[in-house]
Amino acid sequence: MASVYEHPSGPALRARWRETVARTRPGTAGPDPDPYADDLLRRWSEPQRRYHTVDHLKAVLDRVDDLSAHAEDADTVRFAAWFHDAVYRPDRSENEERSAHLAERALPELGVDARRTAEVARLVRLTVGHDPAPGDRDGEVLCDADLAVLAGDPQEYAAYAAAVREEYGFVPDAVFREGRAAVLRQLLGLPELFRTPLGRTRWEPVARRNLTTELELLNA
Repeated sequence: MASVYEHPSGPALRARWRETVARTRPGTAGPDPDPYADDLLRRWSEPQRRYHTVDHLKAVLDRVDDLSAHAEDADTVRFAAWFHDAVYRPDRSENEERSAHLAERALPELGVDARRTAEVARLVRLTVGHDPAPGDRDGEVLCDADLAVLAGDPQEYAAYAAAVREEYGFVPDAVFREGRAAVLRQLLGLPELFRTPLGRTRWEPVARRNLTTELELLNA
């Protein structure tokens, strides 16, 4: 596996992590935040990942920045973005729960207060279904940021779909098609894929078109 330090986004992401910690940790006391960022980046660089990679982490953080005006606490959402797929095994169903537990363990060590830690863990668990309750502005921002990949142009969306298939390379084609189609139908069945004003106007129509096209291809 390539070292996390070889990823071109690594230094900038560690800097963003330090900035988030500095804004949220009272005073200047506390452990060096860099080892925590390095541990997370190593996790996001694991060899079983094809879509849930450092590139995905960076994309979600970028979209959180785009949507930050909608958030109640954008830095809490940024922490949740770092942790939301930090534990990822494509053959497991408890990834979000294990990622939330990681946040609950790491953030207090880092000096983040209990209230914010609990909210980060709640947001991570919310990404199981991407269906935040009305008025959950931080949940809306995280879920919209995570789903923004669905609104890529045709080439970007095709690359995303191919990467997801690679992550599930151990699954036979027929089984994968059935499972993937169920996921697409679940997403298309949501009243709205995106809950923020920016997400609804910028991403919703394109994302629905992409999902519908992929579902039609799977069913062909």
